[in-house]
Amino acid sequence: MDILMMDWLGTPVWFWLTFLAIVVALTAFDLGVLHKEDREMGIAESLKLSAFYIGIALLFGAWIWVEKGADLGMKYYTGFFIEKALSIDNVFVISLIFTFFAIPRMYQYRALLWGIMAVIVLRGVMIAAGAALVQQFYWLLYVFAAFLIATGVRMLWASDHEPDISKNPVVRWISNHMRVTKELHGQHFFVKEVDPKTGKLVRAATPLFLALVVINLADLVFAVDSVPAIFAITTDTFIVYTSNIMAILGLRALYFALAAMVHRFHYLKYALALVLVFIGSKIFVSDFLMDGAKFPPVLSLAVTFGLILGGIFWSLWKTRENAPAR
Repeated sequence: MDILMMDWLGTPVWFWLTFLAIVVALTAFDLGVLHKEDREMGIAESLKLSAFYIGIALLFGAWIWVEKGADLGMKYYTGFFIEKALSIDNVFVISLIFTFFAIPRMYQYRALLWGIMAVIVLRGVMIAAGAALVQQFYWLLYVFAAFLIATGVRMLWASDHEPDISKNPVVRWISNHMRVTKELHGQHFFVKEVDPKTGKLVRAATPLFLALVVINLADLVFAVDSVPAIFAITTDTFIVYTSNIMAILGLRALYFALAAMVHRFHYLKYALALVLVFIGSKIFVSDFLMDGAKFPPVLSLAVTFGLILGGIFWSLWKTRENAPAR
């Protein structure tokens, strides 16, 4: 029992174990019960499953509120909503990746699951490293803040363009150094096929594996924005990690609904840009204009949620003529 009460990264071990148990249970339920077989997920099912994941995340935030206080509860919700909104851009890129590799929708869900499992580990490493650095060098928060402001400004003025996945250096490297099949083999990432030169069975990667690799690389790129954004809200490692992962866990469920209507969220990127600028500016305002006083978490949550919600509704309104006919 003493081990459970020990602090790890500033939070009792039993908090971490509780969170880990929730993640494992959700993943097992999702993969082992809801999706035993590969099949295409419809938009209605996607929205229902997304609502379930969001509900779990909000309940988890309420638990944090009760156990760790209103301040950290507010910061958890702020981080969750920011990561959830940023994931919409991620969905657009994932959709392009699946389209490029011609991955049928029935195999996309399982690929997303394994991708998110990798993300949980990679984000953990990035957040742990970031927390250790910020604890030793507080001034890094100013670097994060300046980076967020610069990223937000760039997003406001950048023109829309689709990434050319064929020019991805990792895809080229794998294609040049590994045997890759020309066709899919169901849900398999690797298969054995006959080498025409030797007549022997050799191991080969499938296009589904290439798609998985590129999806994980894309997430690393997005993490460069999202992780500093949450560190700018709080340096509590538990809040940073759990808010990040809770938002990502529901991404694979939300993907199938968003992928079908991602073109209708065109103006959301401007709202996200303003959120990044606001979060980055908040650090400088708090330390230099408020003499180190904490920026009110409730105000931070209200501004963040208001900007995101405004961006969503404005996008849906402006693109209403592009909505599919019922």
